[in-house]
Amino acid sequence: MDKHNLLIILGATASGKTKLAVQLANALNGEIISADSRQVFKRMDIGTGKDLNEYAIDGKAIPYHLIDILEPGERYHVDAFKNDFYEAFDLIRHRNKVPILCGGTGMYIHSLLQNQSFTAVPVNTELRSQLENLSKEELIAQLQHQQYQYVDHVDFSSKKRLIRALEICAFLAGNKLDVVERTEIRPIIFGLKNEVAVTRAKILNRLNERLEAGLIEEVAQLLKDGVSKEILIFYGLEYKFICSYLDSELTYEELKLKLGIAICQYAKRQNTFFRKMEKDGVEINWIDASVDADLIKQHILQKVSAISKY
Repeated sequence: MDKHNLLIILGATASGKTKLAVQLANALNGEIISADSRQVFKRMDIGTGKDLNEYAIDGKAIPYHLIDILEPGERYHVDAFKNDFYEAFDLIRHRNKVPILCGGTGMYIHSLLQNQSFTAVPVNTELRSQLENLSKEELIAQLQHQQYQYVDHVDFSSKKRLIRALEICAFLAGNKLDVVERTEIRPIIFGLKNEVAVTRAKILNRLNERLEAGLIEEVAQLLKDGVSKEILIFYGLEYKFICSYLDSELTYEELKLKLGIAICQYAKRQNTFFRKMEKDGVEINWIDASVDADLIKQHILQKVSAISKY
């Protein structure tokens, strides 16, 4: 990997990213860096799909980073991820090993490839609360009056991103961002993709397995440990719906049905974001995830080997 110093494995939920990344790490003498916005939290194992038992192959433990680094209830954001990523990346390279970034949080991965300094802009809670009351059209109208070139790259289809863009503009009006020098990354990116029907079947099957493994009990214990319901809901899907179930707002069958639908919708949003990355010039080598795992591994190893000869 002389031309490239980072291997990235991305894909929607339930596409088999972790298992593939572990196999590649074993073959390439690599270590895995997680690109998952929720696996950073301890004791949130089943709900975030850590599957830590997968980080071993033939009795050999594969080192991983950015998993279980924060307590439940804390907040994590893109700029914190970038700082943590580069620290892990430099450490792995110092060990003469291959860094393998693996995950489905497209915003985290894209932040590294674009290397935008705007991720360092702090949250402005007061401004956000004001902007939340505006419609998407009103937010767009406000953005169109901004002079920053950054506005040209905003996703106008997302109210959340419109608010963040206005937050950044407000900050830049009175502040200057320092340029942080980072180690250059030269990635080669592979994406795993399934047919929609296959993705749906895998998601629903995995949901059943996680419910049987104690997903509900995991959420109940987090609440018992003092993690607020509001924070758990902020963490997303599984935690949001199970909190509703524990509050008797959903029956068990309603929980399974609605949560399954929500995760499928989330997978669709992930793939939409990956397409956006490609429109922004990111080259993703897509692979049919239904192909035999060994064939996928060999395909990637051959391509990495071929590129490294240039």
